[in-house]
Amino acid sequence: MLLKAAINGGRPVTEHPAVPRSTEEIVAASVAAIAAGADVVHAHVIDEDGEQTIRPEAIGAWVRAMRAADPAVVIGTTTGLWTVASHAERMAHLAAWPADALPDFASVAFCEEGAAEAAVLVLERGMVLESAVWSMDDVPALLASPTLHRNVRVLIEPETEDAEAAVAQCREIAAVLREAGVTAPILYHGYDETVWPVVEAAIADGCETRIGFEDGVLLADGSTPADNAELVRAVRALERATPSRV
Repeated sequence: MLLKAAINGGRPVTEHPAVPRSTEEIVAASVAAIAAGADVVHAHVIDEDGEQTIRPEAIGAWVRAMRAADPAVVIGTTTGLWTVASHAERMAHLAAWPADALPDFASVAFCEEGAAEAAVLVLERGMVLESAVWSMDDVPALLASPTLHRNVRVLIEPETEDAEAAVAQCREIAAVLREAGVTAPILYHGYDETVWPVVEAAIADGCETRIGFEDGVLLADGSTPADNAELVRAVRALERATPSRV
């Protein structure tokens, strides 16, 4: 099972002191997550004002630091509209990401304006694309996108805080995608209260999943992990203990 470590997102250190924020912290957490059993790392770059950013100079600095630390670590980041003032600004930033310091992959959320255009640009720049849907409402836009069959994976990210509903939504959306001919791997992931039930469902369903401080700051038993690496190890232990339904 592919396991992605989503190591920070916009999570503040007030929720966990080990959330990596600086470039140095992000690099160290990424290397540790891979050593703990993650396959790839998804990180959000944080600017000097403490905000998430996709500005070219910030992305380039992070990628170069990561490559210097360990060029074998597969890294990706967001293209989220919440990091910019407009879709036009997002496209300008993506177009200007330095060619010698590109992430391996980038994520595009199909709940957002201009998602199809952003996805095309990710591929044109030479990165691997993963697309995300947050609800069934996003599925038509994804299915209509010209990049549909060029995704390395499709992320299903239910927004509900109800664990049972989140698992049901993951399975419902996955079934619709498969019926529509999507063959890319599907990744389920939750947020806070839904993290562990969704991880368990992904393992049982033979899907990919992700874990890390972007999604939640607790272990399945409600205790607090030391860092992202402990969360990764917990998922791998759960995977070994969970029989697959497929």
